Amino acid sequence: MGKAVGSCAAGDGVHALSEGSPSYSPARRAAQAVDALRHGWPLAIAGAPLLQPVETAFGAVSGDTMLISASRAATLKLANQREAAVPRHPVLLRGAVTFDLSHALAVADPALDLTVPMKGPFKALTLDWEDQAAAALELARIAGILPAFLVNPAGSAEAVEMEAGDLSHFTDAAALQIASRAALPVDAAPDAGIVAFRSPNDTREHVALVIGKERSDKPPLVRLHSECLTGDVLGSLKCDCGPQLDAALHAMASEADKGGWGVLLYMRQEGRGIGLINKLRAYRLQDQGFDTVDANTRLGLPDEARDFPTAAMMLRLLGVRSIRLMTNNPAKVDALAAHGVTIDERVPHALPDNPHNAEYLATKRDRSGHILP
Repeated sequence: MGKAVGSCAAGDGVHALSEGSPSYSPARRAAQAVDALRHGWPLAIAGAPLLQPVETAFGAVSGDTMLISASRAATLKLANQREAAVPRHPVLLRGAVTFDLSHALAVADPALDLTVPMKGPFKALTLDWEDQAAAALELARIAGILPAFLVNPAGSAEAVEMEAGDLSHFTDAAALQIASRAALPVDAAPDAGIVAFRSPNDTREHVALVIGKERSDKPPLVRLHSECLTGDVLGSLKCDCGPQLDAALHAMASEADKGGWGVLLYMRQEGRGIGLINKLRAYRLQDQGFDTVDANTRLGLPDEARDFPTAAMMLRLLGVRSIRLMTNNPAKVDALAAHGVTIDERVPHALPDNPHNAEYLATKRDRSGHILP
């Protein structure tokens, strides 16, 4: 395992925001941290060592220790070590040799496990800056990159400073606002209207398509649809997103013809919140035989990371308090209800499978609790 070195404690590295640094708001610091991770710049989270994102790093960066998720640590056979045995807790590990970027990426990316099978041995270390570590991994998910960091590496660029508590300000849905409205004739409903939402903290712009005349005496038929480039735009057969979107719009149009109305919330949260590139990594793992749940787990990412507070706020800004929700997922009903949305009815929204998505739908039913045939 090489020479022994101490674990990276909270006192090793960055301790607090620099006294001479600009006095930015917590939400802005978190937004800058997300942007930094996409650029490959390190984070200086107060009370933690310097954290360099592995996937987007550049230059001759290397380090003796890495921060990864608990689920990725389990796939690396570390769960039998006490320091890596707690589910959903970040894991600090040291390898037999120093991690250069190629070595670190092989540790971080399970899609490379077949091409780089020989990794380790690894030793899990005591992690006494867990809040900062958890914030870093969550920021990586928001940025759409692998949740893995080199810790106190050599060769890092200038870091972006923040505090672990900044994350809650960045993700607070209360800052969401209606940015614009317009008429948007669509194939299913030529008289539809679109409403765009924006938060000063988050650059993702969500939209709602309103079909039929808005009325307060009748709850709308609502579909919460997460962006799916591959399914919605490219016609992928690996999922049911495109057909579900089309069928929802036509169901709402039919509702409007009967005097009702509908609202489609189109959320910019690709891959259920893990991002497009990580979703494609999950596809590669599915091609290796893993189902959708296990693919996300091996990536160190959650199977469910959708932003239900923002969806609830979109409905609130539209003046909608109670809805008829189109979903096969009881957990989605519970999640929206937990954020103040009254669900008058769950409306089933199951569509036929095809040879490419039959296993995907079976996993939804058997492992995620969706009500499907």
